[in-house]
This record gives sequence, structure tokens and C-alpha cells, in this order.
Amino acid sequence: MNIPHSQNKIYDVVIVGAGPVGLATAIGLRKRGIDNILVIDQARAFRQVGQVVDLLPNGLKALKYVDPNAYEAVKTASLTFVNSQQSDDEKTAKVTDKNPPKPSQEWVSRNLQGKMVRSFSLSFDAWFKSYGEGRVSISWYDLQTTLRKLLPEDQVKPNHRCINVVDEPESGCVRLDCISDASAEANPYAYWADGQKDHETLSPNLDSVSQQSVTKSFRAKIAVAADGINSTVRRVIYADSSSQTFAKPEYSGFAAIYCREVPSIPNELRSHLEEKFFAGSPILTVTNYELASERAFSKCPRILLINRQSIGYLLHLPVPLNSLQGKSGNDLINLALQELEKASFPDEIKQLVQLSPPENMLQRPYYIHRAAVDENMPLAWSAGRIILVGDAAHGMPPFMAQGANQGLEDAMTVTTLINNIAKANYWDHKQAIATAFKKYERLRRPFMEYIQEATLTQFPNSSDKQWQQYSQEVYTRNFDQVIAELTV
Repeated sequence: MNIPHSQNKIYDVVIVGAGPVGLATAIGLRKRGIDNILVIDQARAFRQVGQVVDLLPNGLKALKYVDPNAYEAVKTASLTFVNSQQSDDEKTAKVTDKNPPKPSQEWVSRNLQGKMVRSFSLSFDAWFKSYGEGRVSISWYDLQTTLRKLLPEDQVKPNHRCINVVDEPESGCVRLDCISDASAEANPYAYWADGQKDHETLSPNLDSVSQQSVTKSFRAKIAVAADGINSTVRRVIYADSSSQTFAKPEYSGFAAIYCREVPSIPNELRSHLEEKFFAGSPILTVTNYELASERAFSKCPRILLINRQSIGYLLHLPVPLNSLQGKSGNDLINLALQELEKASFPDEIKQLVQLSPPENMLQRPYYIHRAAVDENMPLAWSAGRIILVGDAAHGMPPFMAQGANQGLEDAMTVTTLINNIAKANYWDHKQAIATAFKKYERLRRPFMEYIQEATLTQFPNSSDKQWQQYSQEVYTRNFDQVIAELTV
């Protein structure tokens, strides 16, 4: 496909993907005086999509290193602080109440009998006291919007779908070919679906350009691919290589069935659920811990029950991909009931699922890019002047809430390394760029292997001791030391 070159300008850095990781990378570069940058994204417009993201101590620490102003803006915009302020207002308004409601600030894990197995605080201050940094919850859209507002409007271009990346040794840069297309397709790997569309037919065709398409190319000294688990850039750099098999996401073996609301719940059932399981908690996880002691914890269904204005649920399942594909509505309800029955879940939870409105049912298979296939085959996260970050490098299921947090650690790492290149004026020094990118892989890969193992096997949930060890490993790392290793 012959795409005309739209401009002669060469950027220092072009970032593909305007999600939180791509935007954080751009913010970090600008903070360090690297202004000749551009962020492109395939979305035609930035819409309110995506669920709530939990930013944990390691992610917040990384964001603070990227830019303290971004850290403060995200913290202020988070649901944790907005709800905290609302609670204060409500408390003031109800000073005359004898017994004002006091919602729990904990996420509780319970067994099938309703006994609490573990809990952790949802309070920012409690996490800060334990790990030197807090924890916040923020909607994906609010996180994206908050970060985007910290960049000049003309540096973020939506409706630019990257379809090809070409290293141009003669010009000392990389060329990114894009199309602006009203028919840009959905990402089948990253979002919830109602089961009506086939995943393969949704996969974008890199060679297809509609009649309405406008083509454009950008050139940069460095290209950062933050374009998600269905990364176009990853597929391009893995093409015709030994890694080609791993260019597209691999099914992780796990999926989720989600019902955002079960509106009509009989009072007796609601009372049973609230007394036996919720007990004042807004969110909890229920698992058959006896079954988990006989097999890997990850192989047991887990249901998250959410009780806010109404009750909803999110069921994580270890199921074959073909058992979920094409299913929607009542088929999803039946699959959920079948898996809950296998795991001996109590009648109260099965009744809740049975009452789910078919139109409220969504499903999502979880995909992964493994950090390493085996010890003899690490998958490259860079090629020449191109580097992969976030889900494009190591996407995985959200069970340990580390996808966005590890992406922010990538943004911190890559921002620091590119700043080192800029300070030494090594933009045209291909070997220096390659060395920096290898350092990124060497420092980040072992930790990502650990995170992926924890996510896929759920070993931290096996005992309090393992949970504490995991928490110390992930949340209390010395980020000053990490930065020092990057600047050596």
C-alpha cells in the first residue's frame, strides 16, 4: 500500500496509543523538556468507555516520578477522593442522625459459608501507612481525560490508526503510516462484548483502507508503542520473525461474565445476601476455598459481588475459549450457573445469577502477551528505534490489578531512558538507542514474569504469608534505586 508522506517534520518521539500509559509517557517527556513529541490514537473521539482502574502504590509511585503534577491531578480526580468528599458532606448534613450509615472501607474475601478469609482496606491512608503510597480507584475515562488535559491539545491526535511502522536507516528515523477512517474497527481483545460478534472477524486488517480513509505518515527518532494488547506495532515488528506466532494476543485460559445490575431481587434473597456475604461491604469476592486447597486457586471460579445503588456481579472463570464465543444473554447466564454448580456455590448466589436480565449480560475473554515463552525465548520488546510498553509488551488478565500499574512503571522507565538519550544528544546514535532499550527489557522483564505468574496462578491468595510477601515485593520497592539503575 502506497501512503503519501504528509509532512517533512521529524519528531523526537511519536507515541502510538492515547491510553493512560501512552499519555503518561508523553507527560513524562514534556516534564523533562522533550517537547517535540506527538501522541496518535485510533479512537475517533475520546468516549466514556472502560471500567474502574485501581492504581496501587507501585503505579502511583511510578506516576509521581513521571510528573508530580500528573500524580496530584489523578489522585484528585479519583473516585476514592471524590467519594471521600461526598461522604464528608453527607456526614455534615446528617449530624442530627442517631445512627448515620457507615459504609465499609474494606474489600472482603469470603468462603461459601460467608466467613471472612481475608480483607484489605480501600482507604488511601491505610495503604499509604503500609506501603509508603496510597491506593485510588478511578474510571478509565477519567484517568485518560485527566492525563490528556496535561498535554497541549495539538499534541494528541485521535482518529489516526497506525497501520504500519517502517525503520528508515537512510533518514535516521522511523516512519509511522496512519489512516483516519470513519470505519475504524473495535478491539476484540480488550473490551466487553455481548457475544454477538465473532472475535476473528473483528480483528483489524492492516491492509484494508476504506474509500473514506485519509492517509498520513509521521516520522520520529523514536516510536513508543502503547497501543494495547491488540498492538498493530507489535504485529509489524514480529512479522517474518521467529516471534511471529506471538504477534497476536494469546487466550489466557480465563474469562469473565459480567452483569452490571440485577434490578429485581426479592427482599428475602437480598437480606440473605447482605447478612451472609456483604455485611456492610460495598464489594467482596466469594470463592470455594475448600476446592482451592485441592487444586490451584486460579482454577476455581471467583465471583465479585458489588453492592452500590443496586447489586451486580463479575464472575471470573477458567474456561476454554470456545465455551464462551458467540454466547450472550441467557446462554451466559446458563454457563455461569453451570460453573457455579460445579464449584458448589450456595443457592443464594445461584439465585442472584438466575435473576440476571439477559440484556444486562456481558462477557470478556482475557488475553495475554507472555513476558517470556521460556527461558530460551524472551520476546523482544523493541526493534531498532521502536519500543513496546504496557499491554503491547506484556498484557494480561486484571486479577491482581497490575495491568495499568505496570504500564505506568513502563512509562517511568522509558521516559527516563529517552531523557538520557536526549541529554547526550544521541537521537542519531542507533547503538545508544538499542542499548537503552535492552536495559529497559533487562530491568523490566524479570519483574513482569513475576507479576504474570502471580496473576495467572493467583498464588498470593493461597496464604496470608504469600500475600504479605507479594505485597512487599510489588508495593514497597525502592523506586529511587530503580531510577538510579536506569541512569547508570
